Amino acid sequence: MHSRRDFLRNTCLLPFAPAFGACAANAARRDADAPRASHGRILVVVELNGGNDGVNTVVPHRDPGYEQLRSALRLPRTELFALDDELGLHPSLRGFKELFDAGQLAVVQGAGYPEPNLSHDTSMAIWHTARRDRAGRTGTGWIGRVFDRDDPHTSSMPGAVLVGPHAPPAALRGRRFTAAAVPTIEEFLAAGDLAERMLPASDAGSPLGRHLDRTIASTRTTTAALRRVVDSAPASTAYPDGKLAHDLRLASSLIRAGFDASVYYAIQTGYDTHSLQLEPHARRLQELGDSLVAFFTDLRDARLDERVTVLVFSEFGRRAAENASRGTDHGTSGPVFLAGPGVRGGVFGRTPSLSDLVDDNLTMSVDFRRIYAAVLRDWLARDPVAVLGDGFEPLALFA
Repeated sequence: MHSRRDFLRNTCLLPFAPAFGACAANAARRDADAPRASHGRILVVVELNGGNDGVNTVVPHRDPGYEQLRSALRLPRTELFALDDELGLHPSLRGFKELFDAGQLAVVQGAGYPEPNLSHDTSMAIWHTARRDRAGRTGTGWIGRVFDRDDPHTSSMPGAVLVGPHAPPAALRGRRFTAAAVPTIEEFLAAGDLAERMLPASDAGSPLGRHLDRTIASTRTTTAALRRVVDSAPASTAYPDGKLAHDLRLASSLIRAGFDASVYYAIQTGYDTHSLQLEPHARRLQELGDSLVAFFTDLRDARLDERVTVLVFSEFGRRAAENASRGTDHGTSGPVFLAGPGVRGGVFGRTPSLSDLVDDNLTMSVDFRRIYAAVLRDWLARDPVAVLGDGFEPLALFA
């Protein structure tokens, strides 16, 4: 027997809401079966969890330090996909090369933040919140703050969706804003069925009861949209195997079915490569590049690709030099990628020199919040100062 408190603990709509009142209050007044067409732009965030080795992702093969600092991990220049005379993509990133050649991939070199922290948790919190101070990085996420500024009564659908079976990222954490976590469509529908059974047992006289009613009503609206996904035609594109590919295919299914969300969030794990890095790193990048190409092909077939931009980031890069275990240790700056038809393709920022290191780490040339500012201003049409604060001039990353 499930109780209403069980629903509060387990529902897919609650992990991002730190306080009551985060759900859309007008959900119960909307027709849950009526699709809401959205013609707005969509941001898909892909988090490379663990600290991606940027040196072997965008390889500075002409830098003398590359050969000096990397023996076991050095990638042959002839196997790289050239971006220009100085840089080449990892041999597994054929998909990124296709996007780059089509003018749909921006590579931002040297992205990071001042006084970098080499802790996974702390650095990821800084990227998630766009705040460096202790109080700020335990507060709301940068995406959560975007939606906190919206009128909660304008839509009964979540503004953001976490796809895949992952822990909720702090980037989506808001004060009033609620995101949906969809590990799989089947699991979310099961939660929706539970909501249907529990809805009549309302205790509207208490604050908890009213909050639960709003949460359940919002879940019903989301469930109705997901049922349309199940009933819709399958993707015409074949996706590669792997968890990231599964999550991006789920995101594409939701977009193609008219799910009214502005942000989708996916996480690829496995980038903490302290030892024997060469092969596992190649596999991760292969899945990343191939999955993104499949995702955009899928959307292009549905004539939806021009609405979507993908942002790819990691909490930090790795050390410039390989370690004795044929891996790399926690570092500082690294590349960030943006992909999609709306992106201004090319290489941005200054590639860190492998002979001009600070404490054996790469220097930063671009504060990552300038990338966020560009996404907010030039893609999502939001005020970056209201979300990030002053001092972060947006990069010219969009056409």
